[in-house]
Amino acid sequence: QVQLVESGGGLVQAGDSLRLSCAASGRTFSSYAMGWFRQAPGKERDFVAAMSWIDSTTYYADSVKGRFTISRDNAKNMVYLQMNGLKPEDTAVYYCAAKRYGVRRYARPDEYEYWGQGTQVTVSS
Repeated sequence: QVQLVESGGGLVQAGDSLRLSCAASGRTFSSYAMGWFRQAPGKERDFVAAMSWIDSTTYYADSVKGRFTISRDNAKNMVYLQMNGLKPEDTAVYYCAAKRYGVRRYARPDEYEYWGQGTQVTVSS
């Protein structure tokens, strides 16, 4: 089993940057596909970014391509989401998610086994 803890959220202005971190427990972290999702009030949980476990291929939602970057450090059991050029529409609770041995459909929340508690990101205009 994996436990995920996100951090790094906060209140920023439009155009600013933030880096979210997700700390994972367990000794087999490198065998987990990792994803970031976000959920705004009254909306569904949306895919943001993901990284495969086998070759670190990355996947991004169209809305964040070119602005957000997902990365991982398997030695530290960490996943990061670097967010640049933040916009008010990026405001949401951001969640880290994990699935052992990969995900067929990276953008689907129900593909993931484990979730963190979320971290709030608020972008003011």
